[in-house]
Amino acid sequence: MKIVPDTSVVIDGRITQMIKTGEYRGSTIIVPEAVVAELEAQANQGREIGFSGLTELQNLSRMAGEGTIELRYVGERPSLNQVKLASGGEIDALIRNVAIEYDARFVTSDVVQSEVAKAKGIDVQYMKPQVGECTPLMLDQYFDEETIAVHLKERVPPVAKKGTMQKMRLVQLRENPMTEYELRTMAQEVLERAKRDPDGFIEIERRGITVVQIGSIRIAIARRPFADGMEITAVRPIRDVALERYAMADLIKERITDVRQGVLIAGPPGAGKSTLAQSIATFLAENDFIVKTMEAPRDLQVPDNITQYTALEGSMENTAEVLLLVRPDYVIFDELRKNEDFRVFADMRLAGVGMVGVIHAMEVKDAVQRFFERIESSILPQIIKTIIYVDKGEIKKVYDVDFSIKVPEGMDPGLHIRPVTTVRDAVTGRTAFEIFKYEGETIVMPIEAVAEERAPVKEVEEKKAPEPVVEETVPEVEEKETAWEVTEKEVQRELGRFTAGPVDVFMKSDTKAVAYIEDKDVPAAIGRGGKNIAGIVNKIGIGIDIRPRSELPPTEVKETVEEMPASEGLRLRVEKKHLTLIAPEFREAIVDVFAGKEYLFTATVNEKGEIDLAKSSSIAQELIRRYNDREAIRLRPV
Repeated sequence: MKIVPDTSVVIDGRITQMIKTGEYRGSTIIVPEAVVAELEAQANQGREIGFSGLTELQNLSRMAGEGTIELRYVGERPSLNQVKLASGGEIDALIRNVAIEYDARFVTSDVVQSEVAKAKGIDVQYMKPQVGECTPLMLDQYFDEETIAVHLKERVPPVAKKGTMQKMRLVQLRENPMTEYELRTMAQEVLERAKRDPDGFIEIERRGITVVQIGSIRIAIARRPFADGMEITAVRPIRDVALERYAMADLIKERITDVRQGVLIAGPPGAGKSTLAQSIATFLAENDFIVKTMEAPRDLQVPDNITQYTALEGSMENTAEVLLLVRPDYVIFDELRKNEDFRVFADMRLAGVGMVGVIHAMEVKDAVQRFFERIESSILPQIIKTIIYVDKGEIKKVYDVDFSIKVPEGMDPGLHIRPVTTVRDAVTGRTAFEIFKYEGETIVMPIEAVAEERAPVKEVEEKKAPEPVVEETVPEVEEKETAWEVTEKEVQRELGRFTAGPVDVFMKSDTKAVAYIEDKDVPAAIGRGGKNIAGIVNKIGIGIDIRPRSELPPTEVKETVEEMPASEGLRLRVEKKHLTLIAPEFREAIVDVFAGKEYLFTATVNEKGEIDLAKSSSIAQELIRRYNDREAIRLRPV
């Protein structure tokens, strides 16, 4: 019997298997040169399937030498143009022509190749992918119930990571180093299994690297030139954990079942993020939600009713287009790496799909900052509402993400209000950090750290002040009013450039102000086509409604501001809630403040040449008392 195999059956080792079982024993195996050229090209590209196919040809040569079969290489080597057109079927056509020329049986495991051959009247044997009981892989000998990952490299003894997420150890498995022959044999076996096993996939195949998923085990096969030597790394999940076994599971369940939202699972590599993601996916599926996944590679261990999608034609954007037509309730996105991934996650969330994303980050602020740099800050809380921080297989913290327009914590109160994204501890309600833009830069301000830095300063002030300092809790409403007052002054200053008369500004909300100016100055303040007012609005970041002063209601009366000389070149301004030291010559300097000869406190003068104090504070009250006692108030640069 004459047999012509195509590239597909040479790669998966099916020809040698059938010879060993006796079906093709004594046959003449005719290998087209086009098959050799295709395998050689794949091997030169560093693709593992190319090396696997060449190994199969070597086995056929050995069997021919033993007299088990007759082996012949025939046909013409394909031209460069034919190789370039291989995806269009040029190489396949050359292989079929050999079967026609030698009147041989054509053996293939490619369904398209089989159908074309039948249409041409060729005697075809289509070999379906093998499904059934699989014998253990050679790689399995290195795994036991404690093994998390196995690392095999030529010229190095094999090692494995064993233990638990909380406590791991590196164990050498044998004294003798691995050989390239051992690794190549293992790699070929893995590729054959991936083609036969329904749970096997070749996820990535590029020059020098092949990533295979077989069941729960992810296997990366690296070789030169990508690596400095052949290496096989096999990783499997440590355990499958039900969501109920995690700390704060009830809080997470409440967040994801009450309303579809954006959830981000953050943590360092190997912290157990994917394990938590698959626990959430399983919980959602069990509670009547339609759940899909987006993974590259697909390694989440989820029930069969959860369909796992990878990058369609290499793009998650294409996958997202399909998913929006499928209309799932939740999508698990594992893992967010590229700019495209962040954009796709945001688009799907804004389209109303519940999203659970997994991202590598050493700290929560790093995860938020990676989103902040790629997504418009004002819509970030619509995309991510909850952040779960995982480390060593445990949920350490759960955070809420909010958005507001205000002066950021820890910044100069004179700074105008701006969009601020706030991240709070979901359990305690405390603000962990704020993130905002300042002069084009992304600033992450840890609020707890700011509070800790301020505490020692207060302690020193209490010791040096003449009277004990009584700390007062400033209500949240008062903080809001202070921010409004700062913004009102900024609006007054900007509109003052277009009017010689008084400007009264009243904040109506965090994003809206009403300004009353002289009737005759209204056109100048608005500008041609609204150019002037638009410039002010863009600069300050709030909406401004300009009205003529004749419409000012009599009930709207601004507070009286009293300004007094404190010493030569220094003035004291007293307002309803503020005490301000005005010292233009010390602009942006750090100064010690004295009353008479006694030191009171140290402060930083802002860019306007002012030191702003809360009037209710003990320091401000002491300063007012000393001024009333006619003690000279003076500053000394530090």
